[in-house]
Amino acid sequence: MSKYLFLYLKTGSGHLAPAKAVAEKIKTKKKVNVEVLLADGLADSNFLVRRVIEDGYKNAINKAAWTFELLYAIHKIALVSQLTSFLMSVFMKFGIEKQILATNPKKIVLFHFFLVKPVFSVLKKHNLDIPVITVVTDPFTAHPIWFQKKEQNFIVFSEILKDKCIEMGISKNNLQVFPFVINSKFSHKVSESLKLMTRKNLGFEPESKIILIMGGGEGMPHGKRILKKIIARNLEAEIAIVCGKNKSLYAKAMQIKTKYSIKNLKVYGFVDFVHSLLSISDIVITKCGASTSMEILIMGKVPVINNYIWEQEKGNMEFVCDSKMGILEKNATILPDVLNKLLTDEAFYKSLIKNIKNASISNGVGPVSNYILNFQH
Repeated sequence: MSKYLFLYLKTGSGHLAPAKAVAEKIKTKKKVNVEVLLADGLADSNFLVRRVIEDGYKNAINKAAWTFELLYAIHKIALVSQLTSFLMSVFMKFGIEKQILATNPKKIVLFHFFLVKPVFSVLKKHNLDIPVITVVTDPFTAHPIWFQKKEQNFIVFSEILKDKCIEMGISKNNLQVFPFVINSKFSHKVSESLKLMTRKNLGFEPESKIILIMGGGEGMPHGKRILKKIIARNLEAEIAIVCGKNKSLYAKAMQIKTKYSIKNLKVYGFVDFVHSLLSISDIVITKCGASTSMEILIMGKVPVINNYIWEQEKGNMEFVCDSKMGILEKNATILPDVLNKLLTDEAFYKSLIKNIKNASISNGVGPVSNYILNFQH
């Protein structure tokens, strides 16, 4: 049996989620004699290094996003990007070398830009002729470190990014464009009968409007403030908030629910039924991470973007808002007015739904998995 090594980092769900989705899709294919090995590129690295990279990302996003945005901006300077890439490779190369030599994979697929330099360094050191495919998980505005090594085989998720890559000097022959990859379950429409059953199972009213607050695996930035503002407006809707791995947000949301005896509020931690929650929701308040945004749109739900990371998620926001599929409202005080308009102005709400439908956004998990399986270099 051939082994494919899928390497990722735990810096947000946007890198791991596509890796898992493609791995699961390959596993379901009949007559495919392939074992996909999902591996954390930092698994064998120093504990302190892992804490700095993984926890540093989470803390920056939830507590001081400007620090992440500043780092993103200065990495447009080639020398800064090269230095960061070199330092990360020093800390990661030993562990990645160990993984590659132990598994002897037939193919390697990368899902994070920090993995590019150490992987190619290991292959060169041991004179290994293993095909490498780099999946650029940022669909529109991608981190500069992705493209330091231009002689790679890239999968990108938009023609916009493909054109930017060509402008940077990357050969179009090294670029494959597919729809964004999410879990296969998001490829199928949910029937009305199943929606009704899901509502009942999760404790929602059969005919109510549902506002879902969901910001990805690390929870919604400023989630407590958003929740309090919405509750104070007393909208005609049920509210659900998914806090992800953000235990502090979960505790604060539960405290609000208990203190004010709010019956139309449901609070969740890290869940594995986001698909079910999206299927019954009408409006989704979110940050503009790529995976979350595409899941919302493919499910035909209206996103209200309250937060996005400049500049990494700026392209995602522009894709949603310029196409009039959703709304950007960063001010939590104004947010309830936007929600009220969506809930009461049926023509306005339906215009957004129509635009989402007309965009014909599809799930790229099938085509991407086929490409990886058939790839030869």
